[in-house]
Amino acid sequence: NGGGHDLVLAARVYEPQSGRVLEVRTTQPGVQLYTGNRNAFCLETQHFPDSINHTNFPSIALRPGETFKSTTVLTFSAR
Repeated sequence: NGGGHDLVLAARVYEPQSGRVLEVRTTQPGVQLYTGNRNAFCLETQHFPDSINHTNFPSIALRPGETFKSTTVLTFSAR
Protein backbone atom coordinates (compact mmCIF):
# COMPACT_ATOMS: atom_id res chain seq x y z
CA ASN A 1 0.00 0.00 0.00
CA GLY A 2 2.83 2.37 -0.89
CA GLY A 3 2.72 5.52 -2.95
CA GLY A 4 2.26 7.84 0.01
CA HIS A 5 4.51 9.34 2.65
CA ASP A 6 4.73 6.34 4.97
CA LEU A 7 7.27 3.56 4.57
CA VAL A 8 5.63 0.20 3.92
CA LEU A 9 7.18 -3.25 3.66
CA ALA A 10 7.44 -3.97 -0.07
CA ALA A 11 9.60 -7.11 -0.01
CA ARG A 12 11.28 -9.55 2.33
CA VAL A 13 13.90 -11.99 1.07
CA TYR A 14 15.20 -14.87 3.16
CA GLU A 15 18.18 -17.04 2.25
CA PRO A 16 17.80 -20.18 4.38
CA GLN A 17 21.34 -21.53 4.03
CA SER A 18 23.00 -18.44 5.53
CA GLY A 19 19.98 -17.10 7.42
CA ARG A 20 20.36 -13.69 5.78
CA VAL A 21 17.25 -11.50 5.52
CA LEU A 22 16.70 -8.41 3.37
CA GLU A 23 13.68 -6.19 3.99
CA VAL A 24 12.75 -3.38 1.62
CA ARG A 25 10.54 -0.57 2.91
CA THR A 26 9.52 2.24 0.59
CA THR A 27 7.12 5.07 -0.07
CA GLN A 28 6.84 3.88 -3.69
CA PRO A 29 3.74 1.84 -4.63
CA GLY A 30 5.62 -0.96 -6.39
CA VAL A 31 8.79 -2.97 -6.62
CA GLN A 32 10.34 -4.52 -9.73
CA LEU A 33 12.29 -7.79 -9.49
CA TYR A 34 15.19 -8.35 -11.87
CA THR A 35 17.09 -11.63 -12.00
CA GLY A 36 20.40 -12.16 -13.76
CA ASN A 37 21.05 -15.74 -12.81
CA ARG A 38 20.57 -18.09 -9.89
CA ASN A 39 23.00 -16.17 -7.69
CA ALA A 40 21.83 -12.57 -8.06
CA PHE A 41 18.74 -10.40 -8.12
CA CYS A 42 17.78 -6.73 -7.90
CA LEU A 43 14.75 -5.14 -6.26
CA GLU A 44 13.96 -1.67 -7.63
CA THR A 45 11.26 0.42 -5.96
CA GLN A 46 9.18 2.41 -8.42
CA HIS A 47 5.72 3.33 -9.58
CA PHE A 48 3.84 0.65 -11.48
CA PRO A 49 5.34 0.27 -14.98
CA ASP A 50 2.00 0.87 -16.76
CA SER A 51 0.73 3.65 -14.45
CA ILE A 52 0.19 6.13 -17.26
CA ASN A 53 -2.55 3.90 -18.72
CA HIS A 54 -4.48 3.18 -15.49
CA THR A 55 -6.41 5.95 -13.74
CA ASN A 56 -6.75 3.77 -10.61
CA PHE A 57 -2.93 3.59 -10.23
CA PRO A 58 -0.99 6.35 -8.42
CA SER A 59 -0.16 9.23 -10.77
CA ILE A 60 3.32 9.44 -12.27
CA ALA A 61 2.82 12.94 -13.65
CA LEU A 62 5.30 15.54 -12.43
CA ARG A 63 4.24 19.08 -13.28
CA PRO A 64 6.61 22.04 -13.73
CA GLY A 65 7.71 23.33 -10.34
CA GLU A 66 6.80 20.10 -8.51
CA THR A 67 9.44 18.01 -6.78
CA PHE A 68 9.59 14.22 -6.80
CA LYS A 69 10.74 12.60 -3.59
CA SER A 70 10.70 9.00 -2.44
CA THR A 71 12.36 7.02 0.30
CA THR A 72 13.58 3.43 0.27
CA VAL A 73 15.18 1.73 3.26
CA LEU A 74 17.05 -1.58 2.99
CA THR A 75 17.45 -3.52 6.23
CA PHE A 76 19.77 -6.51 6.47
CA SER A 77 19.64 -9.01 9.32
CA ALA A 78 20.10 -12.71 10.07
CA ARG A 79 17.90 -15.39 11.59
